Amino acid sequence: MAKEQIQVLNALDVAKTQWYHFTAIIIAGMGFFTDAYDLFCVSLVTKLLGRIYYHVDGAPKPGTLPPNVSAAVNGVAFCGTLSGQLFFGWLGDKMGRKKVYGMTLMLMVICSVGSGLSFGHSPKSVMATLCFFRFWLGFGIGGDYPLSATIMSEYSNKKTRGAFIAAVFAMQGFGILAGGIFAIIISAAFKAKFDAPPYEVDPAGSTVPEADYIWRIIVIVGALPAALTYYWRMKMPETARYTALVAKNTKQAAADMSKVLQVEIQAEPQKEEPEKKSYGLFSKEFLSRHGLHLLGTTSTWFLLDIAFYSQNLFQKDIFSAIGWIPPAKTMNAIDEVYRIARAQTLIALCSTVPGYWFTVALIDKIGRFAIQLMGFFFMTVFMFALAIPYDHWTHKDNRIGFVVMYSLTFFFANFGPNATTFVVPAEIFPARFRSTCHGISSASGKLGAIVGAFGFLYLAQNKDKSKADAGYPAGIGVKNALIVLGVVNILGFFFTFLVPEAKGRSLEEMSGENDEDAGTTEELEQSHSYNNNNRTVPYV
Repeated sequence: MAKEQIQVLNALDVAKTQWYHFTAIIIAGMGFFTDAYDLFCVSLVTKLLGRIYYHVDGAPKPGTLPPNVSAAVNGVAFCGTLSGQLFFGWLGDKMGRKKVYGMTLMLMVICSVGSGLSFGHSPKSVMATLCFFRFWLGFGIGGDYPLSATIMSEYSNKKTRGAFIAAVFAMQGFGILAGGIFAIIISAAFKAKFDAPPYEVDPAGSTVPEADYIWRIIVIVGALPAALTYYWRMKMPETARYTALVAKNTKQAAADMSKVLQVEIQAEPQKEEPEKKSYGLFSKEFLSRHGLHLLGTTSTWFLLDIAFYSQNLFQKDIFSAIGWIPPAKTMNAIDEVYRIARAQTLIALCSTVPGYWFTVALIDKIGRFAIQLMGFFFMTVFMFALAIPYDHWTHKDNRIGFVVMYSLTFFFANFGPNATTFVVPAEIFPARFRSTCHGISSASGKLGAIVGAFGFLYLAQNKDKSKADAGYPAGIGVKNALIVLGVVNILGFFFTFLVPEAKGRSLEEMSGENDEDAGTTEELEQSHSYNNNNRTVPYV
């Protein structure tokens, strides 16, 4: 027989939505706010960095970052994030969620400030210092993925758990928005104070020396939200599920949650039970119970991030290609930052932020499975709708239509797999592996982001080498690159069928932890067949 659920965990599952749920969302969400701000603000300033540090006298166009430097500045934070997700995910299961939670935030604060203070005597030394700090910034951000998701899932009740985890992730939308708005304010203020002629009028004078402060200020401000929530992170108690199921201290779990829930929870007496050998990560037993689930969460996150990050990081190139941002030589350096920030903020406001909150509102009503399938389906539709008649969208009269279609792909990424791939791994694995498995799933996503960011950089170049960006080989063009991304979304749609539906079910029921003490093989098989039957069907 499956064992009865521990009283304190049952109390958490049935608890009414309370103030502590919302404070937990803000405390956990601030890491994601900082994450999004930091990862996406660099896309705002890459063209400015090119003008400041790679200006070539007499060149017809402003300086741009060489391909290898651009790839390093954009991608090094992803490499750090991937490493941080695996390391801190594993550490969160070994040491406890709370002990590791403050480390990740402190790392973010120190490295955000360090990124903005990247100095050197040559462009090479400035870029090397910036890349060094951005790697360790990514390492801290990476730790926030498995820890925030796991902490929020273990604090939540089962009725609204999906919405709470999605709300933590949705803080990314506000981070992107804040990055854009802050860049607009700073660039507008500098533009008013230090006006300069366009590049084609005065190449050297179009980039005023003060422009160097703009990117530094934008990057350093990313440290503020993380620093402000550090104190409250340290005050959060360890999650009851870790204390009770991993540390095996139900008395401490009951005491901690009594304070949080503000109700009296009786600690169950510690039963003297013979130590049972529980299965390990990647053991035969783990793979039979959760192998397909882990394949589902890693593959869908990998495929989603190829499409999501290739679009997001290179928005400015797409805007330039359709004429939304005028040619670089017709603007000065500060004006270019202002226009890129304005375009990115508009996309965030119209599609990115609403998409996240649609997921928050509906995830516990229609379920994770349905939202993820729908998101991949519509991303595929809109990607092909952009790609197949691509020449039509490049005409001046059709630009607004292009931006609407482009916004809709973002909307359905966020009201779809971008949110659900974050939620599901925090719900379906046992407590002792939860943080590690979420870390593996999210690291797989970041691997997809690296493929998307670097691959798209080269793929989307013009087929004619003379029209490609300086230093890049000829690519397959934006049209064909968008078709490739459409195919990636189709694959994501099919891999979603490996992911189970967790709506309305307790974490222990989903992970099979209540069944782990079942005595006979027959009972275990029944439990497996129950989980498998529910694997792909939305829970109604």
